[in-house]
Amino acid sequence: MERNQNAPDRFSFFTSERDETVHAPSISGLLGESKARSFKDLFRADQGIWWLDVLCPSDLEMRILAKAFGIHPLTAEDIRVQETREKVELFKSYYFVCFRSFDHDKDSEDFLEPVNIYLVVFKEGILSFHFEPTMHPANVRRRIRQLRDYLHVSSDWISYAIIDDITDVFMPSIHEMEQETDAIEDAVLIARSDDSGAMLRRIGECRKRVMALFRLLFGKADVIKQFAKRSHEGLSNGERSSDVGLYLGDIQDHVITMTQTLVQIEKILSRSHANYLAQLSVDSISMNNRLNKALGKITFIATMLVPCTLLTSAFGMNVAVPGRDVNSLWPFFTLCGSMVLFVFICFLYARRRGAFQ
Repeated sequence: MERNQNAPDRFSFFTSERDETVHAPSISGLLGESKARSFKDLFRADQGIWWLDVLCPSDLEMRILAKAFGIHPLTAEDIRVQETREKVELFKSYYFVCFRSFDHDKDSEDFLEPVNIYLVVFKEGILSFHFEPTMHPANVRRRIRQLRDYLHVSSDWISYAIIDDITDVFMPSIHEMEQETDAIEDAVLIARSDDSGAMLRRIGECRKRVMALFRLLFGKADVIKQFAKRSHEGLSNGERSSDVGLYLGDIQDHVITMTQTLVQIEKILSRSHANYLAQLSVDSISMNNRLNKALGKITFIATMLVPCTLLTSAFGMNVAVPGRDVNSLWPFFTLCGSMVLFVFICFLYARRRGAFQ
């Protein structure tokens, strides 16, 4: 946050009638950059709809802005403590919107981390606050420059455009999740057991990203619904165009569609996860069966050799044994033949019983 407070463009001032955007590191710097004599000149009505975007405001700056624009202490407190609950609140001279975006830089450690954006919308203009750098204000300003000859730019339309731009950044990530899910679903069918660690991590990471997107989208449809309802009813002091309500309805449809898509992706990943674990279980059981068969064969061979060992041990003791006084090799060959015959008979019996299959 300290790094953001030292940014050279923490304050960005824009009006619908001008092409350039005034950037300054502080509130007072706006006058020097815009060459305005006073803040009253800076926010003149003939300049069109004004928009002041503030990055990482300090407590002192929030008190100054709250006093200058008549912002309610509850609104200022929500911005100062970085309220995470998305909502729309109506006040006497403005309405307050809290909406969440996310860090969509895939190379960043904060990828998919929430970025709260706060909008204070007046009839004459709009204040926006955020505590992390984001491209949404620049995108909306570029959109205004492209479309202002074809539509009436109002503060309500700017707030809609910001919400629409936030909603649009979800689409590429969700599309990427769809492709990754399809790849995982196909890979599960051909994955080998020795790749289990990598595959399980892949599934886990994908499900983690899906749940992060789902948490970010959760509640947005209700907020947009409330916003659209108040737009249709004309509850704010600003003059609302009916088109803004239609635009908000379109955003609501997109949010609902994306939420349903994430639910389907999570179901597919859950099924793929369960299928892969079942496949690993089957492979483990099969391996255990093969191991048990091998141990059974070794046990049977040891069982056949134990009597032979006992027999040779008995004849090797320093006691009287049969054939001791016979001056011939017949006792030795008889003993060896008996052991070979015993092993052969046991082998035939085991083979007949299927022990070596």
